[in-house]
Amino acid sequence: MITSVRTALVGALAAALLPLITPSAAAEPLRGGTVDFGIHLQPIDGFGFSQAFQRADLMHGAQGLTPEHQREVLDLLLNRATGAGLSILRLGIGSSSDEVYDHMKSIQPTDPGGPDAPPRYEWDGDDGGQVWLAKEARRYGVKRFYADAWSAPGYMKTNGTDAGGGTLKAEWRRAYADYLVRYAKFYRQEGVRITDLGFTNEPDLTTSYASMRFTPEEAVEVVKAIGPTVRRAGINLLCCDAAGWDEQAAFSAAIEADSAAAAQVAVHTGHPYVTPSDQPLPTSRRTWMSEWSPNGTTWNEAWDDGSAYDGLAVAEAIHTTLADAGASGYVYWFGASVGATRGLIQLDGPDYHVSKRLWALAAYSRFIRPGAVRVAADSGADSGVDGVKTTVKTTAYRNRDGRRVLEILNTGAEPVRTDYALRGGSNDGGDARGAVYRTDETHAVSRVGTARVRDGRLAVELPGRSLTTVVLR
Repeated sequence: MITSVRTALVGALAAALLPLITPSAAAEPLRGGTVDFGIHLQPIDGFGFSQAFQRADLMHGAQGLTPEHQREVLDLLLNRATGAGLSILRLGIGSSSDEVYDHMKSIQPTDPGGPDAPPRYEWDGDDGGQVWLAKEARRYGVKRFYADAWSAPGYMKTNGTDAGGGTLKAEWRRAYADYLVRYAKFYRQEGVRITDLGFTNEPDLTTSYASMRFTPEEAVEVVKAIGPTVRRAGINLLCCDAAGWDEQAAFSAAIEADSAAAAQVAVHTGHPYVTPSDQPLPTSRRTWMSEWSPNGTTWNEAWDDGSAYDGLAVAEAIHTTLADAGASGYVYWFGASVGATRGLIQLDGPDYHVSKRLWALAAYSRFIRPGAVRVAADSGADSGVDGVKTTVKTTAYRNRDGRRVLEILNTGAEPVRTDYALRGGSNDGGDARGAVYRTDETHAVSRVGTARVRDGRLAVELPGRSLTTVVLR
């Protein structure tokens, strides 16, 4: 069934009638945790998605999605009141002739005559539908646009093609920097400011579609060659989007070991496909999980079916990336795609379908806004019931506007009730109220009641296999 954002509006109106959250007798009691809003951990840059490889064009109706449904899909991804309110859009730079990963056109498809020859750029104003999507995202309030190249044009590389690996020729590094900045300038003339640029994607992999290899040592040299050009354009340089988090750690360590390179990289970026994002990268700079979606062979809309690519699996991955890896950004792969996609939304001709993966991400992204900071929080996990550790996982955040957010994931099958001692707030030890939202098999970031803080303590009830979001005013 097509999911309409209008149902969320009905739910919001009904929320005013909901009672205060009170523990049920059936839930097992847990000795509570602690949240200290005065202990700041990593800053939060935002949550995002990508529509590279013509997926933006599909969202814009290339396979029949109706204008009405195009708007509903945009609302689901970008609307802060009824959808996910995602705040980072990752754009794909480059070209590929692979029939599965049909990508955008290169802005310089042919060799201009060498690295020192005057460039001959081309711009179609569309970029595989990404220009349209970027303009729409800007209207929803998105300010962070990350443009990333899967490969340099083939004539700049050792293998002569954008696909199948190969590496960037040393003599083309300066021209490649100019190429990347020119791409950003084309978007600027369309009214969209590219804030972040990446020169490589998964440099540790060779693929049949656009790909380009670098060792960590080679990446360091490229960073030093192209970084000054990117920075002079007022754009952040990001590196290196390795396919695994441990693999990215090797790139980050090499960059940090070279002071000239370390000064050029604003954000270290990695993917958890090969190894999970479960520990900090070896850098004091900000880090982003810049692409991931779970593996799987079918389209799946479930919250919790044991498939490992359901909504709960995504919620756990987000928690781990924020809590254990200390990432400041979380950028999912496709927001919307076709077929047996693990994207958040499946496009189906004129229609679309929504997975609970979207709502797992929305529970975080709608309420934890750019500029927030993660704060110290624990679930009282060493107590539990009868000495057994609780299955509750907690993170907490303070937004710039003062709103405080708790994200509480109960991975166990049984409901539990617990409380948190809240510290470090403007009403430290006092009373406060807020809203409670639930995401599980029957709820999709649905308001289920009102949170009440009494004497600095917040009591919450957590159904089994659920994500509870508490937003305190």
